[in-house]
Amino acid sequence: MAINIKSEREIQLMRESCKILAKVHDELGKFIKPGITTADINKYGDELIRSFGCVPNFLNYEGYPASICVSVNEEVVHGIPGKRVIKEGDIVSLDAGLIYKGYHSDAARTYAVGEVSEECRKLMEVTKQAFFEGIKMAKAGNHLFDISNAIDDYVSQFGYGIVRELVGHGIGTKLHEEPQIPNFRQLRHGPRLMPGMTLAIEPMINMGRADVEWLEDDWTVVAEDGLPSAHYENTILITEGEPEILTLL
Repeated sequence: MAINIKSEREIQLMRESCKILAKVHDELGKFIKPGITTADINKYGDELIRSFGCVPNFLNYEGYPASICVSVNEEVVHGIPGKRVIKEGDIVSLDAGLIYKGYHSDAARTYAVGEVSEECRKLMEVTKQAFFEGIKMAKAGNHLFDISNAIDDYVSQFGYGIVRELVGHGIGTKLHEEPQIPNFRQLRHGPRLMPGMTLAIEPMINMGRADVEWLEDDWTVVAEDGLPSAHYENTILITEGEPEILTLL
């Protein structure tokens, strides 16, 4: 497994790519409200990305037909935007990325639409915190699966299901690089973390069971039991000290 170690120049380009994506997410978060469609979100996200002189890296990636993955309630990831209308009480996961001067960024957020149930709010909070628990271990000298184990240890105490079919990944001049980063406990240690690695860490957590299925469109992944799911992702940089979160403003 060859993991790409980024040069200082590459790190600067990654920082810029990720900073722009953080701004896009910030604007999208303000845009979501009852009555708009998932297609409206995609259109706005696409326009935002292009307004910064970047291109959306999800559009046509392995055939995916949109710029922003919009997943509602029981949809885990890769929801295809369309005519679905966002309602009060929904939770909406947006996964987005862009390319700036050949370098990719990737981040996801789950947003509450108006007042959501206490159960959904807690699921969103735990999913977000799972990311931060994971990156406590994202330090040079630790092993990759220390991140996976920390996420699992944190989430498991709440009785939620951790999606196993989809994982985090390295990122750089490609959207998906080595290594793959599971969000659940591993028996092996995995590769040693080194400064200059850029990783997309992304817990995907189901309120109920971990089991998922793919819909007819071959993209949309849903929780098999129909209960809500949340997603939180940032692109991070391994440094000599604490990890740097590149996709936060």
